[in-house]
Amino acid sequence: MAERRTFSDEETRVEARRLYDLGMGCNAIGREIGIVPSAVSAWAKREGLKFDRSKVIAANKANAADLEQKRLRLVSKMADVAEDALDSLDAPYLVYNFGGKDNEYRDEVLDAAPMDARRTAVTMAGIAFDKASRVIERETDVSGATSVLGALQAGLGAVVAALDQDTPPDEQDG
Repeated sequence: MAERRTFSDEETRVEARRLYDLGMGCNAIGREIGIVPSAVSAWAKREGLKFDRSKVIAANKANAADLEQKRLRLVSKMADVAEDALDSLDAPYLVYNFGGKDNEYRDEVLDAAPMDARRTAVTMAGIAFDKASRVIERETDVSGATSVLGALQAGLGAVVAALDQDTPPDEQDG
């Protein structure tokens, strides 16, 4: 186990002061030098130092912005995967299985995806659409999100149209 440092040695105090002078917060200094934040706070109080809360607030805002960007990238990736899945439904589709007493491999290429694969793709696209919608509701600038939603809407519309074509006319609504 690593040795715990304390403020009893001069080297630790010098390093903590250097980090403080760089504008680091109490928690960051503690992580950097291996001392619990409460000890850093007590040291700063003894030294007459105060941590600038405005820097902490700014760092929290920057972190929140970074997380929002990650969420947007993730939603975009989800939308891309869902769109690819929807686009592949009418392409040749490989089905395979292992089975029988000899555990034989068999495969077959179908003209299009079977109904269970279609259902899965539509469900996946619906979930991606829902997640994108929720992220977009929190955005103030929705210009980038509009294209994601438009792509998802077009993909879902194409799947619904294809599924309607597979349904006999007397079973369709309307």
